[in-house]
Amino acid sequence: MCLTVYHPFVPPASLTVSPSSSQLFEEDSASLSCEEDDSSAGWTLRRKTSEGQLSQCGSGWGRPIGSSCKISMTLSWDSGVYWCESREGATSNTINISVTGGPVILQSPVLPVMEGDDVSLHCKTKTPPSNLTAAFYKDGSLIRTEPTGHMTIHHVSRSDEGLYKCHIGSHGESPPSWITVTGKPTTTAPPTPEAPPTTEAPPTFTAPPTSAVPPTTVTTSTASTPLQFVFRLLCHLVVFCPYCISTVLMVSLYRQRATGNNLAVSMVMTPPTQAEQGLDGDYDDVIDDVTTEHHF
Repeated sequence: MCLTVYHPFVPPASLTVSPSSSQLFEEDSASLSCEEDDSSAGWTLRRKTSEGQLSQCGSGWGRPIGSSCKISMTLSWDSGVYWCESREGATSNTINISVTGGPVILQSPVLPVMEGDDVSLHCKTKTPPSNLTAAFYKDGSLIRTEPTGHMTIHHVSRSDEGLYKCHIGSHGESPPSWITVTGKPTTTAPPTPEAPPTTEAPPTFTAPPTSAVPPTTVTTSTASTPLQFVFRLLCHLVVFCPYCISTVLMVSLYRQRATGNNLAVSMVMTPPTQAEQGLDGDYDDVIDDVTTEHHF
């Protein structure tokens, strides 16, 4: 069992190949590169062949140029898995390359394809012309036949992932190649940092609607109603009592004056009775007698 330790400070590298195809003819040239952010990591091209041999670029195959490897003429035993590896043991993505001595290859994406992208496949012959009518297969089933040997899959999805190959009737069939489809990366917004407690705004008070009267207001109004009534009654008494008293006094005085006048009138206007008339006559006679006797 082999334990690989990854250095935490080594940035990752990405392996690319030119031409960008997972299948190559024998005697083709190819260039593999470790695209990196830090050249001091010391990336090296490594591979494991289909026979199980593990080696690095320059050890019997290829020519190292920095973090790249140039293969001037490929052979069938160059088929295998390739990757980049740093001095600390960090690794890049892997690429499967198939080198064939046959007459037909399928040029397909060497790296995984993202969902929603378009994928172009080319069924190519080693000898010209290379744009012949070709039939394309997925997982052993015919997809369709293209007269120019090119087929495009628009807006690929996970269901398009599988093993592809092509066939040209007058030349033969290509080796199969696996096409991987990956999902689009989801971008998640970073969480909003929580504000410290000291900067939090105090809770705002929302006033009740005008149509709603708070219970305290109702209680206060109810309790103050008798006091207001008493106060108003006192005010009315203070205002109207002097008026009432003066009115009563005036009425009393008026009635007394009226009674006195009636007595005076009755005393003056009452006619004398017969007895009074007799007394008056007698009184007159006496006066006359006295007067007469005085003359004698």
